[in-house]
Amino acid sequence: MPRHTYKGVTAAILLALFLFARSQLTSPLFAPGPAASEDGLSVWFSPHGGCEAAIVSEINGAKITIDIQAYSFTSIPIEHALADAQARGVRVRAVLDKIAAGEHYSGADYLFTHNIPVWLDGQQPIAHNKVIILDGQTVITGSFNFTKQAETENAENVLVIHGKPAIADAYVRNFQSHLDRSDKYAGIPGRGGSSADAVGERG
Repeated sequence: MPRHTYKGVTAAILLALFLFARSQLTSPLFAPGPAASEDGLSVWFSPHGGCEAAIVSEINGAKITIDIQAYSFTSIPIEHALADAQARGVRVRAVLDKIAAGEHYSGADYLFTHNIPVWLDGQQPIAHNKVIILDGQTVITGSFNFTKQAETENAENVLVIHGKPAIADAYVRNFQSHLDRSDKYAGIPGRGGSSADAVGERG
């Protein structure tokens, strides 16, 4: 094979590898390791730092319960992970900000139509929590709204807390206190109902 042909093949291979690597780095589910980990704590930063993928990975590992508090909630990968968890038998509950849940692209209706009970917290001017509690033991928190923009554009942080039972219990109690004073979400009027509509208990 002529020498110039080898050069052309090599250049094509290098270009293909470069494009593949760039596509992985810009993928919303690209999952680098945490920026730091210490004593049960792990932290990620955005944009493009793997925050969304870290959250999805933790949700995928839940076995019994997932309780979520959110302000703005439009992340499709996180929505899908929660729906998958509900489908495999994990009890999922969501308390969302009452005003933000009325946004056109809110995840409230997606969760509702996937049999996940949703409550709307309107007791404060803004229900600004961004918290996910997994199996009553693992806590995900930080500034990170559960949105595509938080992953791809904003400067945000996600903290995952493992093995801190007193901290986890405090988050569980706080979630329940907000749930107890929130209003049950009944879906968008005129759309088909969900079996979540029949779930009236808050326990």
